[in-house]
Order: sequence, then C-alpha cells, then structure tokens
Amino acid sequence: MGMFMNSSLVLSMRRNWQFVQTVLGIIFRHPIVGTSIIPILPDGRIVLVKRQDNGKWALPGGMVDWGEDIPTTVKRELLEETGLELRKIGRLVGVYSAADRDPRIHSICILVEVEVQGIMEVKDMLEIMAVEAFDLSSFPKGNLSHDHEIQLQDYLDGKTILA
Repeated sequence: MGMFMNSSLVLSMRRNWQFVQTVLGIIFRHPIVGTSIIPILPDGRIVLVKRQDNGKWALPGGMVDWGEDIPTTVKRELLEETGLELRKIGRLVGVYSAADRDPRIHSICILVEVEVQGIMEVKDMLEIMAVEAFDLSSFPKGNLSHDHEIQLQDYLDGKTILA
C-alpha cells in the first residue's frame, strides 16, 4: 500500500509540475510590449539617451506597465529618461517585432514620433547616463543600441513599418 501511495504522490507531483511549466511558459514565453520614442524639440533636433547598461545611444522608451496604454507609457518614459514633457504624439512610425531585436528579451516595440518641450535632464540614473539633442546630420551612427539605428533610419526615410 505504501508503494501505491508513493507512486500516486509522484504522479500527482509530476502533473502539478507540468501544469506549473505550462503556466510559466504562457507567462514568460510571450513577447513584452514596449515603446521607442523619437522626441522632436521645437528647434527640430532629436533627443537621444545614453544607456547605462551598454554605454550606447538609444531612443528613449521602455516597457508598458500593467494597466497602462501606449500614450501613457510614452509620456512616462519620456519624462523618466529625458526630463522632457510630451506636447503631442505625432505619427506612428512602426511596430518592430523581430525576436532578436532586443538582446535581453523578445519584445515588440511600438515606435512613435512626439513633439516635446522642457529642459533635458536625466531622471533615471540607473538606466540613463546622459541625454542629448542631435541635428539630423550629427547622429552617433554605428553606436546606437538594439535596433534603434534601423528605427531612426525608417523614421528619417518617412517609412511606416510593420516588421
């Protein structure tokens, strides 16, 4: 009888573990949604941030928080990373979903152009080491993080992308 209960317990534990693996797979094996932002100052310059984790320049942006819509994420991330205020969301430039676009995780990135105002200031010192505005001719090409060089070029080319 003890052996029967023991194998029954093992079978039950195995089923429970399979269930847990399935749930974890559903939760963690789906892409995360985030934003990239092309902030345009009133003088036409585009604002980039320098990331702490890899020392490269990037478009500001980040992950959508639970219960948050995309415009709220854009406004929050813009303020956290650049100190700038959102004046107006311009155009949707694209949606980027390649599994290898972010070296950390599979993320789907929604890229928007925005008009901004205010004074540039790093608010999130853990993520961002610098914030700077660039003329269209002076971007730090070849030193942009993730797929941000592609995103920026798509924007400059006037494209709308689903990739």
